Amino acid sequence: MKPQQYHYRVVISYKGTHFFGWQDLGDNGKKPTVQFLITQVLRKICKLAACTVSAASRTDAGVHAAGQVAKLSIVKDISAEKLQLGMNSLLPADIRIMACTHCPTEFNANRGSVSKIYRYYFSLDEVSTPLLNDIVAHVDLCTDPLRDKKQVLETMGQGCEHFVGEYDFYSFSVNNKQVKSTLRRILRLELRQAHFSNITNNSYYFEIEGSGFLRQMIRYIVGALFELARGNIEIAEIDAALRRRNEHKLSTKAKARGLHLMQVNY
Repeated sequence: MKPQQYHYRVVISYKGTHFFGWQDLGDNGKKPTVQFLITQVLRKICKLAACTVSAASRTDAGVHAAGQVAKLSIVKDISAEKLQLGMNSLLPADIRIMACTHCPTEFNANRGSVSKIYRYYFSLDEVSTPLLNDIVAHVDLCTDPLRDKKQVLETMGQGCEHFVGEYDFYSFSVNNKQVKSTLRRILRLELRQAHFSNITNNSYYFEIEGSGFLRQMIRYIVGALFELARGNIEIAEIDAALRRRNEHKLSTKAKARGLHLMQVNY
């Protein structure tokens, strides 16, 4: 007789700097991932009994999360509060369970979501700030002395508008033959100033909300906006890439360290 399972919905925050992404790589932790470490902690709490951990998003190596959502399925009946406390006492400091509640068996963290919100943080400081290096990408966009920072930011803000809507994002993602469709809908993409207390006043972020994202899609979009700001590509080229399935990318992808999964909506 199959043992009864108990299901929990958790919100997870992690700094991805030292992890090889979310998904367990099947190498017994030689390259540590967030999913692997959470699974190991759960197995310890459940005295090595089988358990499953499935998340809303498979973040890449070096990518962070403030609001990753996952479903935990275990065979031990434990209160959500005790499970949260127990996991946080065993997990490394770079991973924390921010919320834990019981959920129905049919809850699916990925397929059940209606939208996901990411932020890409970047700094325009002349010299990168060591205190933020792990979570904010340092970029040089003002390569033309005739273009000031205000103009650069306005150019990127205008470029953001061209990604909003439903498009084939094949040209802005890693080719994955397992994906049936590369059609995705971007609900909004906005450029805002970030506030990191007195550490820097020269940091910004793109906030992007979509119904779903292809692998490295956001990093390619941000990379294209950076190249637009540098004057290396035109908005017309972005529009053309959204109409065609190009193997050649408009730009390199932005660094992983600036990307944060902020929220998953249901």
